[in-house]
Amino acid sequence: QVQLVESGGGLVQAGDSLRLSCAASGRTFSSIAMGWFRQAPGKEREFVAAISGSASISSYADSVKGRFIISRSNAKTTVYLQMNSLKPEDTAIYYCAAHSSFLTIRIGNDNYWGQGTQVTVSS
Repeated sequence: QVQLVESGGGLVQAGDSLRLSCAASGRTFSSIAMGWFRQAPGKEREFVAAISGSASISSYADSVKGRFIISRSNAKTTVYLQMNSLKPEDTAIYYCAAHSSFLTIRIGNDNYWGQGTQVTVSS
């Protein structure tokens, strides 16, 4: 079992930056891949970014590549999502996810999930 608690969401203006955090507990943090997903109103949940347990590799959705950065601190058992140049279309509930495999975390099946944090970007 892995417990995940997100924080850092809020209301910002287009072009602003925001950093989300996700604190994890329950398993050896450095052994699990971590990721972020988001769900906008009326849409399905979609992959945003993922990072391997050692932080040696990461991947991003095309829609956020070059604007968002995922990172992690294994000492603090926390994963971060730095979101820059935010756009109104980034408005969504952002969910933290954990999975034993970096190769499959972005599929979304069998992930552990946090409760989500709301990010709203006004134009």
